[in-house]
Amino acid sequence: MKRYPAPSTQELVLSSLASITTFASAEGEGGFHAPSIADFFPPPILFDGTAFEFNRLQLVRVIAAVVLVGLMMLAARRATLVPGRAQNVVEMLLDFVRVNVAEEILGKERAHKYVALLTTMFFAILAFNITGVIPGLNIAGTSLIGLPILLALWAYVMYLGAGVKAQGVGGFLKSNLFPPGVPPFMYVLLTPIEFLTVFILRPATLAIRLMANMVAGHLMLVLTFSATNYFLLEAAPAMKAFGALTLVSAIALTLFEVFVAALQAYIFVVLTAVYINLSVEAEH
Repeated sequence: MKRYPAPSTQELVLSSLASITTFASAEGEGGFHAPSIADFFPPPILFDGTAFEFNRLQLVRVIAAVVLVGLMMLAARRATLVPGRAQNVVEMLLDFVRVNVAEEILGKERAHKYVALLTTMFFAILAFNITGVIPGLNIAGTSLIGLPILLALWAYVMYLGAGVKAQGVGGFLKSNLFPPGVPPFMYVLLTPIEFLTVFILRPATLAIRLMANMVAGHLMLVLTFSATNYFLLEAAPAMKAFGALTLVSAIALTLFEVFVAALQAYIFVVLTAVYINLSVEAEH
């Protein structure tokens, strides 16, 4: 008997999404509508067909950036010696990045050079991520690969620049591509792997991890809220009870997505700090 390999996780997920989409289409205009990849490519709002095309996702990013800058300026202008609640929250987050990320990974002496970078990254990513659960916006600004790539390239340039500045071009390449304490013949295998890791995989995984988590979160939220709307308003009376289950799931996933938004911002800056630390160390 011929045996077929078991389907991978990716194949199972794609198969499930295809089944859901087929069911949605079969229900017609008034039936259940599952989330699709089209959510991440909204139609243009302005300048359709030009290089300056502007859509809803870009509008969400602009809103997130303006609100973030506005809140920070407001907090800075109203800063007092005895902080209020809002100032306490801002200072707590600033100290969190400085102490638990910069100083913990880079050390106190080196951390002050990169606190501004890591803090800006953390707040920016958190702001763009959290738009996915804000009513009226309902999509994370980082759920399309362009913005994660820009953030990853920013981290990439910073850790390469830090390494070259600390060790010089030759020293940086030697310490990263030719790890010390390894038999010379092993460099035939290790050097290509180290090259891929330092120059390709680090920025690529930063961008893909951030985008993938936001895409998955959006799809789950849209699925549960759409199902709730369908069961409560359009389904047969016998199926309306399922609406309570999907509503509870939607609320739980919303809270979970807030946690994921913060976690992904934290992971991004932690990895950026780790990469900077690896770049400036002569041996690792």
